[in-house]
Amino acid sequence: MKLGQGRNDARNGSERSRTGRKGVGKGSGMDQLQERILEVFCRTREQGPLVQCITNFVTVNDCANVILAAGGSPSMAHDIREAAEAVEGAAALVCNMGAIENIDAMILAGQRANALGKPVILDPVAAGGTELRRRESRRLLEEVHFSIIRGNASELCYLAGRQAAGSGVDAGGADRVTEENLLRAAEEFRELSRRTGSVTAVSGEIDLISDGNQTAVFRGGCPVMARITGSGCMQTALLGAFSGAGREDSFAAACAGAAVINVCGELADEKRKRNGTGNATFRTDLIDAVFNLTEEQLKEGMRYEIFQG
Repeated sequence: MKLGQGRNDARNGSERSRTGRKGVGKGSGMDQLQERILEVFCRTREQGPLVQCITNFVTVNDCANVILAAGGSPSMAHDIREAAEAVEGAAALVCNMGAIENIDAMILAGQRANALGKPVILDPVAAGGTELRRRESRRLLEEVHFSIIRGNASELCYLAGRQAAGSGVDAGGADRVTEENLLRAAEEFRELSRRTGSVTAVSGEIDLISDGNQTAVFRGGCPVMARITGSGCMQTALLGAFSGAGREDSFAAACAGAAVINVCGELADEKRKRNGTGNATFRTDLIDAVFNLTEEQLKEGMRYEIFQG
């Protein structure tokens, strides 16, 4: 397995970022991924996809606003009496296990979305953390097919069948993707994609996106993203918007989500440092950065590599 170099992977990054490794295989494959990401990004703003979110009360407002910032339109219908009907008018469905009390609504809405051929995104919040969440995450995977599963390393480690070291909604240190375990982690999450038929998106200091055949590594963002509530939930909401506009390319939609949140995290952190503000203002600046992000900024700011078999 070899690492192919992304177009911008040698660019200097933020505190959270690491410079991409020089690899082999630079050329049309990497250029095509960048083009696919930019196409999904632009199409979302052109089409304004309606995204139904069944998400948790802690971050529901941020998720709605980041979808709007990306060009989509949020629907937060989560009542079990209307969830399946509401998804009929949506372009995509987001199921966030932070709303653990709404699992039955997620299953009904997810099955309806599956029947209609609409993408469904899962955020397995704290999966593996309690018996309730272990049981309900298994139910979701058994009852609904997810186009994309996005979570931190501990959450996806549990879904992959490994004992996870996470605490609450945070990834455990032993599970985090690092430069040292990158190859092993990529293979583990590639296998999870093959088993579930879903694109897996692991978020952290290093982001891994895999569809079971191709795996991309994204770097970027900043440490302050871990000091606000909901940066992961916002990324999942973005995946709903990008999937709604690019339902035929879930891999590109997941990559677009990683690229956008990382570039915007860097832009928001630059503003925080200039103005001497803190994490509360950073959260607003992060959403603003998504709203103001240009195609050129995304093109120049994204840093990625591709695993080649």
